[in-house]
Amino acid sequence: MDVHRTASHGWIEVITGSMFSGKSEELIRRLRRAQIARQHVQIFKPLVDNRFSEDHIVSHSDMRLASENVAGSSQLLERVRPETDVIGIDEGQFFDAQLPAVCDRLAGKGKRVIVAGLDTDYLGRPFEPMPQLLAIAEYITKTLAICVVCGGPANHTQRLVVNADRVLVGASGLYEARCRHCFDPSLASEPQP
Repeated sequence: MDVHRTASHGWIEVITGSMFSGKSEELIRRLRRAQIARQHVQIFKPLVDNRFSEDHIVSHSDMRLASENVAGSSQLLERVRPETDVIGIDEGQFFDAQLPAVCDRLAGKGKRVIVAGLDTDYLGRPFEPMPQLLAIAEYITKTLAICVVCGGPANHTQRLVVNADRVLVGASGLYEARCRHCFDPSLASEPQP
């Protein structure tokens, strides 16, 4: 979805789904189109996400776009420049509970705010602050991956290692996409034989 912004109207777009579903690719696509349209774009990601790059958002297919690291939502307000038209935020699930309020405030200032992030965690539970952000967004895109077990549409992120931490930053080898039928949250909490 590409929407042209008028000078005084901002909004929030959320791209959400499981890991390996193309969320970051879609975010990068929208941000590149805004750059081509000569809009002022700023891109942010959480400091905790250093899997592929310190200073770029990077998709699993290695699409990348330069970004700024922030420690939390309040830093977004400090760093967004007045001339910025479009704000891209990757890995929204790693932000604090203030992200929806910050995005709402930025949209209220006439900014187009695009956030990509997981909607559920490795147990299949809503992954805050994404559900709250979905509730206030004007536009929502739900992406699906392909289940690695059966080939069906995958909406879940299957953790492959035993670890009770809700946030375990990783990619291939730690997680894979699974459909509703093949998803088994107990695999991440039970010792494997």
